[in-house]
Amino acid sequence: MTKPKQAERSPESLLPLTPATFQILMALVDGERHGYAIMKEVEELTEGTVRLGAGTLYGSLKRLLEAGVVEEGAECADPELGIERRRYYRLTRFGLAVTRAEARRMEAVVRTARQKKLIGLRAT
Repeated sequence: MTKPKQAERSPESLLPLTPATFQILMALVDGERHGYAIMKEVEELTEGTVRLGAGTLYGSLKRLLEAGVVEEGAECADPELGIERRRYYRLTRFGLAVTRAEARRMEAVVRTARQKKLIGLRAT
């Protein structure tokens, strides 16, 4: 069986995303980043509540690459860090659509939690 092309898949077909995967995609919304920068951005965005290990990050990136959600950017030298080359990653159009779909899904979950008075001003 062949894997469906991006144009044939809906972004919702990949949902729900794991928390780590969603955070990686959120870190890439603003542009290309290399692996270490993704880990630092996730830590910052989550105020330290999510810390990605290298295995989690690169395993997730491999799956996201295979799914057409992210793509590799240029390999760039970073002489300030003493590193010859760093591989950069960026969202594809399909990846941005997947990230938006997951954000909408999560928004609906939060809305339901508010209606059930689990969170919000009236929650106890």
